[in-house]
Amino acid sequence: MTSRRQKFAVALGVAALAVAGCSGSSGGDPGKIDVGVLVITMFDPENQVWLQREQLPTTVEVPGAYKPVRCNNDHLCVAETGQGKANAATTMMAILGSGKFNFDKAYFLTAGIAGTPPDQGTLGSAVWARWVVDFDLGNHLDPAEAPGVPFGYRPVEDYNTAAFQLDESLVDRVFDATREATLADSPEAAADRAKYPGQQDRKPTVMKCDTMTGDDFYSGKPLSDTARYIMDLRTKGQGAYCTTQMEDNATAAALKAHGYLDRYVSLRTVSNFDQPYPGQSVVDHIDHSTSGFELGLDNAYTVGRAAADYLLKNPPEK
Repeated sequence: MTSRRQKFAVALGVAALAVAGCSGSSGGDPGKIDVGVLVITMFDPENQVWLQREQLPTTVEVPGAYKPVRCNNDHLCVAETGQGKANAATTMMAILGSGKFNFDKAYFLTAGIAGTPPDQGTLGSAVWARWVVDFDLGNHLDPAEAPGVPFGYRPVEDYNTAAFQLDESLVDRVFDATREATLADSPEAAADRAKYPGQQDRKPTVMKCDTMTGDDFYSGKPLSDTARYIMDLRTKGQGAYCTTQMEDNATAAALKAHGYLDRYVSLRTVSNFDQPYPGQSVVDHIDHSTSGFELGLDNAYTVGRAAADYLLKNPPEK
């Protein structure tokens, strides 16, 4: 009969093999998991689509992170940060500073859903950001009380996090690697689009433009126009506002603090418009999801996985 001591030794050996298998690199630190791509999701539906479609057997608990990180032996890891800038920053700093991962050859890929102004994107489209800009920072004034201030907004200062320009070459490469991806669409999405002028007969595509981060989930054309104005100010006319989300400036700030900003790409797929259709109230608009929600989740995985495949095959040189 096997003794308790023998059983314990066998268990230790199995555990050691499991850790070695997760490191995935003969030259890596055996105490860390080598990461090729860290996919960053923000809330459960975005995260679940990866957990359901990928084999990610390794679960890594990270103190201070919103949820555990899941990884496989192909160096693909998936994290969920929680929604909003505070959750995103806290989780990313916890993961990056945990000492549980080797990020020497890692890329970082946000894969989540977003809103869009109806004169820019459409439901289901996949958008690679060149600029990531913060909607909240600055003075937001009542336009009626400050008629001389365009959109009631003054930028004041840049706070070191108000605008991040992502690595142009990297954005171009992932765009080129994913531009022919087959995007999901539906008759229900076509019907939702048709309620907006200029949206009829549009189809989802892979695009490059720019994303706006705000903790305030806004609805209405005046706020959409404000976002466009802030994008223009913060990027000195170089950015084009076409998606709105709640986390990417925080993610970018954490990556910059750890020296990884040049390896970061932000993918946002369109789940909704940022304003109601003619005749719809802003309350009704914000309280009712559209058929774009499921399309956005599906296409975030499709395009995100294609990007991850490309990045895993083309690791950073430095």
